[in-house]
This record gives sequence, structure tokens and C-alpha cells, in this order.
Amino acid sequence: MERAGRLLSLAVCLLAVAACSAGSGGSGDGARPDARVSAPAPSAGLDAPGKKDLAQRIVSSAENSSLDWRAQYDYVEDIGDGRGYTAGIIGFTTGTHDLLVLVERYTKSHPDNALARYLPALREVDGSGSHEGLGAGFEAAWQAESRKPAFERAQDAERDRVYFGPAVRLAKRDGLGALGQFVYYDAMVMHGPGTDPGFHGLRERAVAQADTPAEGGDEKAYLDVFLDVRREAMKSEGRDTSRVDTAQRRFLYDGNLGLETPLKWEVYGQPYEIR
Repeated sequence: MERAGRLLSLAVCLLAVAACSAGSGGSGDGARPDARVSAPAPSAGLDAPGKKDLAQRIVSSAENSSLDWRAQYDYVEDIGDGRGYTAGIIGFTTGTHDLLVLVERYTKSHPDNALARYLPALREVDGSGSHEGLGAGFEAAWQAESRKPAFERAQDAERDRVYFGPAVRLAKRDGLGALGQFVYYDAMVMHGPGTDPGFHGLRERAVAQADTPAEGGDEKAYLDVFLDVRREAMKSEGRDTSRVDTAQRRFLYDGNLGLETPLKWEVYGQPYEIR
């Protein structure tokens, strides 16, 4: 009888321990749903479809004074910056090699396109502001070809290959969220991927002054330094800095590291809003 009583007491204790373990959350299987604390879902990266479209619209506000980036495929103009023709959705130029590469790659898959005849002239003026061998005929050919879905896809692919993809990948390695990824992308578009005074040169100067989040640094502080470095480079080239001052810096100081809508900003004094 005494032994039976001890066994009964032991069983009651074991049941009590099991009940405490089940309610403690120490085991994922036994935790009460209302006791669990869910971490907030991370913001989508810039390569998520909605964020990528948002990025193109913000860049277009600075490059084309319009949020309608899809209306820019046929854009072609000399804007007087010493880079010859600026054209297309991301501002490919005859003076910085990317326009030539775009037409060469497109011609490989579409040899009968209207721009192919201008390849010799494009190679001659590559790296300069010259229009020799181009002119009104080249402008008309660009606009005609841009009405074809194949050339739109070619522009998209070259933008992603040279600018968007590399910028986003490097920003992610640096531990940056969607805003930081956009900051890198916009800098890559304007300054090119080179080292001096290109994007990689700007980044080198920034990481010499502040640790990236991947290195344990504060994300907002690092981006503030990067924007300082970029602004200095823009001013040295006589460029308007509003895409940094009243757009990207505004997002940063609002704490919008995820580049979430609604967004309000200004470029060249013109206000924009995306809800």
C-alpha cells in the first residue's frame, strides 16, 4: 500500500512536469499559439517585381522627368553633357560604351534591325560626344526600332545585366535593404560601374569611412556616408544633386529602409508621389 502510494505520487509529479513543459514554449510542438512572438516579415528586396517597377519609376523621375518609365524606350537626345546621344529606358549613351554594346548584342539576334547600319559610326564615336555618322537618321532608326517588343526586351535585358543586377547583388552582400539597393542602383545608372568616378569608386570611398551592415555597421549611418560621397562627386561634375538631396536622403531620414510606399520626393524642384 505504501509502495502504491509512492508510485501514485511519482505519476502525479511526472504529469505536472509534462504539463509545465508543454506550456512553457520550450518545445515548438507544445508551445501555445498565443504565446509565440512572430518576427516581422522582412521587406521585399528591390528585385521583387513590385519593388523593381517602383525603382524604375523613381529613376525615371530623375532621368526623364516622368514616372512612366515604359514610355522611354524610344527616347533619344543629346542633352549636352558631353556623352553624345542619351537614349532608351536607362539613358544608354554613345559616349560611355553601353549604347554601342546594346546595339551590338541586339544585332546578333536581330541582324536586320534598323540600327545595324549605324554600328560602324557608333564604334567610331564610342567614348566621345561626337555625332559623326549618326544624326537625324540614327535618331529615326532608334525610334522606329523601339516600337518593336524585341528591342524593348533587349533594353530591359541590358539594363538588368549591366546596372540593376550587379547593383542589387552587391547591396545585398553589403547587408542593405531595399532602399540601400536602390541607392546603389541609381548611382550605378548615373555614374556607371567603373572605379573613377564610377559606382565602384564611390563605394570604395564610402566603405573607407563607414562599415557596411554586413561588417556590423549601422545601415542608416552607412547610407548617409555613401550619399555624402556621391553628392560630392556629382557637385564636382556640375550636376544637379536633387535626386540625392530631396529624394533618396528624404527616404533615408524618414527611416524608410524598406522603400515602402507611399513615397513623396522632388527632383529638379518637381514633386512626385507614389501611393
